[in-house]
Amino acid sequence: MPTCQLPMLHGIHAIVYALFDENEELDRKAMRRQIEVCLKAGVHGIAALGLATEVSKLSEREKFTIIEWVAEDNAGRVPLAITISGSSIAEQIEQARCAERLGADWLILQPPAAGNYSASEFIDFFCAVARSTALPVAIQNAPAFLGRGLAVNDIIELRRNCPNFSVIKAEASAVDTAALIEATNGSLPIFNGRAGLELVDNLDVGCRGLILAPDCIDYAVQAYNRYRAGEIAAANAIYRTVAPAIIFEMQGIETLICYGKRLFCARAGFKIVDRAPALRPTAAGLRLVKKYADELGPMNAIESRSDPPLSHTWRQI
Repeated sequence: MPTCQLPMLHGIHAIVYALFDENEELDRKAMRRQIEVCLKAGVHGIAALGLATEVSKLSEREKFTIIEWVAEDNAGRVPLAITISGSSIAEQIEQARCAERLGADWLILQPPAAGNYSASEFIDFFCAVARSTALPVAIQNAPAFLGRGLAVNDIIELRRNCPNFSVIKAEASAVDTAALIEATNGSLPIFNGRAGLELVDNLDVGCRGLILAPDCIDYAVQAYNRYRAGEIAAANAIYRTVAPAIIFEMQGIETLICYGKRLFCARAGFKIVDRAPALRPTAAGLRLVKKYADELGPMNAIESRSDPPLSHTWRQI
C-alpha cells in the first residue's frame, strides 16, 4: 500500500483536464500525452478528478477509468492525488478504495455534491470517508466554487476527529489563505489553486504549493523553482509573464474549462472537443487564446531550470 510522506508534498501539482475525442468519449491517447507533457514540465505531483477534470460530467465508470489511466501513466514518478466526489458516503468510499487500490498516494475529499448542511454534518461526512482509507486525505475547501465549505474552527475540529486529515486544498485569496495558515499555526500543509492567481504571494504567505490545470504549468513550475532557490525577483518576473493569461481564463470554472483547456491544447498541439453541455467559445475568446498561446509559446518552451529528469519514482528519493 503506498504511503505518502507528507513532508515531501510540495510544489506545483497538475490537475489534469478531461480530454475527449470526436465522439465526446475520453481520449486515451490524449490523456496519456497530457501526463507526459506535465511530467516533462517538472511538476512535483499529478492530480485528477477535480473541477478542471469536469468530474460532474463523468460517469462512475469513467471516473475509475481516469484513475486507472493516470496511475498507469504517472507510474509512481511523482505523488498522485485523486479528488473524491459524490453525494453519499458510500459513493465516495467506493471511489476512495478504487483510488487506493490503483496506486493513489493521497486523496482530496470534496463535500457532498447536493445539499447544504451544518458544519458538523460535513465533518462527520468527511470523517466517515477518511476512515475508509489508510491514505492521507485533504479536503477541498472551496465554497466559492462548490457552494459549501468549512470555517477555520470547523477545520480544527475535523483535524481533531480525523487522524489522516493532513492537507487542505484551498481556493482562496492569498490574504484568506494567510489567515487560515495563522489560525492553524502552520500545522496543515495548504495547496492553493485558482489557476495560479497570486502564485508568488501564495508562497510568501506559507502555501506548500499549488494545484493547477496544465495550461500554464511549465511557467508555474519555473516560478516555484526560482522562488524555492531564493531567486524571488526571477520568480516574480515569470509570474508577471503568465499572469494575464491566468486572469483571462480564471473568471470561473466554466471559463477555465472552455478557455484554459483551449490554451493548453494550443500550446501542447492537441485537438480539443467539448463534452456537452459546455460553455462555447466566442470569436473574441478564441482570439485571446491564440494571443496568449503565441506569447507563452509551446509547452515547456520556457528555459528549463526545474529538477533533473525523473529517472526514478518519487518514493525512491
